[in-house]
Amino acid sequence: MRIKFFIAALLVFFAACTNKTETQSANTKKLTNMENQDKSAIEKTLTAYFGSLNASDVKTVVGSYTTDGVFMPAKFPTATGTRQLITAYENVFSAIQLHVTVTIEEVIVRDDIAFARTLSTGTTRIHATGETVPEENREFFLLRKEKNEWKIARYMFNQPK
Repeated sequence: MRIKFFIAALLVFFAACTNKTETQSANTKKLTNMENQDKSAIEKTLTAYFGSLNASDVKTVVGSYTTDGVFMPAKFPTATGTRQLITAYENVFSAIQLHVTVTIEEVIVRDDIAFARTLSTGTTRIHATGETVPEENREFFLLRKEKNEWKIARYMFNQPK
């Protein structure tokens, strides 16, 4: 009798372990799928942002940011919030025309916050002189999900050379 009870207990134990493993596997797949969806949405946001930069489209560029977004360009003042972002990008686009492509090197998502590291390369046309010069930047983005949409909360860049 004890042997039958012991065998039955073992079967219940193994069934419980299998069920727990299957549940963990399903949860992991669900989490991975959500992360992939978020990463894809972030890549879309960043690609649209760089397209707007190339088009010198202040409205769309600033619309890529959260309302409290911060732009920290190398060698220029920090712009915080929508009003300052508008002024900063108006100043940028009155001085230069960008023609860059972006490579998204890394995206890390944690809940409604994400970090992205990119590299952009191309050219910049300087309006004052008409000169076109090579352009290359390393960028770092902090993004935040607002109203189910990924927006740039913080952005800074520098030139690798």
